[in-house]
Amino acid sequence: MSVMTTPHLNFRGDAAKALEFYQSVFGGDLVLVTNEDAHSVESPEEAKQIKFGQVTGANGFRIMAYDVPSGTSYDPGEKPVFISVRSDSADEITELWNRLSAGSTIVEDLGPSGFAPLYGMLKDPFGVLWVLDVAVPWDAS
Repeated sequence: MSVMTTPHLNFRGDAAKALEFYQSVFGGDLVLVTNEDAHSVESPEEAKQIKFGQVTGANGFRIMAYDVPSGTSYDPGEKPVFISVRSDSADEITELWNRLSAGSTIVEDLGPSGFAPLYGMLKDPFGVLWVLDVAVPWDAS
């Protein structure tokens, strides 16, 4: 048996747009189940909001999201979480960076760092912070 960890993002009405954006960046299959689809509409104006959503890529990329109901408190905070995307390929990280950075705010430009050949951080149009880097073995010497 194996265990898989998948980041699950919370939104207030933007989950579908965010997941569609992530699919456009990373590819893969998109699943969007609305409150209406799940027969769990508590408020008519939230019928089309996402109850369950995910993007699953053949390359191993996975992310989930939903829209927090209006009756539930929601405060995304300033930096509640970073989504880290790592690869051993500088070309792959650069390609993903170029797509993910569209409409995003660059926090740290993609470039060499003290711990990785390429590292960058951005905040996407939905307020999610992403870290992309080329993974290399750490040598503390």
